[in-house]
Amino acid sequence: MTDTKQEKYELIITADGVTSTDERFSLDNLGLGDNYKPLDSYYKDATGKVVRRSYNKGERRNSNQTMPRIACQVFEKEIAALTVEEREDFPICQYTPTLGVIRGIFKSVEEYKKSRNTLEFMTYSYGNGRFFVIYCWNIFSTIVFVRECLKRFGQEGGQFVLTYREKDKKEAAQSEHDEAVIEEQVQEFNGYLNPYSKNLIESKNIIFCGAPGTGKSYLAKEIAADIISNGYFDDYASLTDEQKKQVEFVQFHPSYDYSDFVEGLRPTTNDDGSMGFELRDGVFKKFATRAKKNFDDSQKSQETLEKEASVQELMADYFSDIELGVDELEIARGTKFCVTSVDDKHINISIPENKISDKLRLNIKEIREMLESDQNFTQVKDVTQFFGKLNATQGYSYYLAIFNAIKAKKASGVTANAKQEKMKPYIFIIDEINRGEISKIFGELFFAIDPGYRGKVGEISTQYANLHDNPDEKFYIPENVYIIGTMNDIDRSVDSFDFAMRRRFRFVKIKANERLEMLDDLSDELKEEAIRRMTALNIEIAKVYELGENYQIGASYFLKLKVIDVDQLWVDYLQPLLQDYIRGMHNEEGIMKKFARAYCLVNSDEGDTDESAQD
Repeated sequence: MTDTKQEKYELIITADGVTSTDERFSLDNLGLGDNYKPLDSYYKDATGKVVRRSYNKGERRNSNQTMPRIACQVFEKEIAALTVEEREDFPICQYTPTLGVIRGIFKSVEEYKKSRNTLEFMTYSYGNGRFFVIYCWNIFSTIVFVRECLKRFGQEGGQFVLTYREKDKKEAAQSEHDEAVIEEQVQEFNGYLNPYSKNLIESKNIIFCGAPGTGKSYLAKEIAADIISNGYFDDYASLTDEQKKQVEFVQFHPSYDYSDFVEGLRPTTNDDGSMGFELRDGVFKKFATRAKKNFDDSQKSQETLEKEASVQELMADYFSDIELGVDELEIARGTKFCVTSVDDKHINISIPENKISDKLRLNIKEIREMLESDQNFTQVKDVTQFFGKLNATQGYSYYLAIFNAIKAKKASGVTANAKQEKMKPYIFIIDEINRGEISKIFGELFFAIDPGYRGKVGEISTQYANLHDNPDEKFYIPENVYIIGTMNDIDRSVDSFDFAMRRRFRFVKIKANERLEMLDDLSDELKEEAIRRMTALNIEIAKVYELGENYQIGASYFLKLKVIDVDQLWVDYLQPLLQDYIRGMHNEEGIMKKFARAYCLVNSDEGDTDESAQD
């Protein structure tokens, strides 16, 4: 698989059989499809006419789902005409002769998951909210389904053709779950309340731009609530405290930097009262770590989750029983030490006999990994080999001592129940994204933030990697993280907005006359008046050549009418803003008079009789 020019194989499926130019292919082991990548797929009838996939917007041209999608397209009417019982019994896949046949064409993801709770499925839409949902994993996993379609519905001589090749090393190393995860996230987005929610799921990164006061920040929170509640509501306040952990909101400004966003050194006070510095994660890295834990847990088996939960309880039980700073432990060569404190990341120990360095910080994650491994560690060499190091570090002797102490508590019968975790979306909102110095804030995350490089394929070393407990550890943004940015088009900093970021975000313009529903909080009469005044004023603003639509006034300004009247809104808010817009333009006074007349619903053609009053 190292050659740059790889051999292509052709697989032909007919009602009578399946053949491949690859001599390794066998219907008795469809699991081999994990090793191959599709290049092309089509249906050919007895006359030689070729039917290819009619692609939806944004759909990839070649994926593990292309062949079954063509089958659904060709035989859509016939599959739709099947009874419920016939669909549920429809054969889809049989990996080996000794394994059972996977069956079922379902009408929704929910129905599919009642039968088979996995991410490994394909959804085919055939209009009016109707779907075929079937099991689909590697490129061979739907051969049985395609062949059955030909047997039941096809004409003699019809065949499906699949061209494929071996995966290269990079493709083979990627997570097998990536494709199914992305597909599921797009599929699940048909029932949401907000029309922009689907855009975010498809694009991963979105920036809402447009005129000021159009409710972009509020819209971002609506979308977050919509996605996290799975379309039940779009009111952020309705999210539970647990659900709100799936949302983070920050606002960029000129002083915001990498240490705030990713990681950086922060001052801290040592036990002896002296000042020092400690490496701490920034708000985005903390958020991505939470999302990564959820993503990883959602891919784990019940057995693995129960083992991890048992280890967690075992460790908590051990540290709650010892007296911190008092109870002594001993490493193999006899040096005594005690645990002084424990947090989510570290175990801090004191070593009085060590005159040079009497304090040490151990990584609690590594202790946990040792306990979860079910291996026996009898000497420091075992620990060194377990972590793949050539030489032992100072801490490994203490890891071994703590491991043995915790392991001894297993006799107390610690048990734990773990619930299978569902993958959740995590939404990071950056308000006023263009007001920060983007390159300084994101640093090397320019690469990882790209929608095409989510997951381990986009892992990077951060600027402070050499200060991590494990300097070789990489950082990446997991697949279940979505980013929403907001920015005003008229902000002068827009002109210098980094083009690398423009390439990584989908830009959606929110116009001033959109999102008028936010005025529903006003009385019907006041809402109608607000819309009339706003519309008239924005028409006049658009007439000014130097301004245009980008400088129009959004509906959120008129929400202030709940507490002030229309005159106060003009004098205290709108007039000062508009004066800033036109400062330095020719005939400032005349332009402002036109704005005032429009706001007060006076026709500009009526003359200047009321100009003094309007001013």
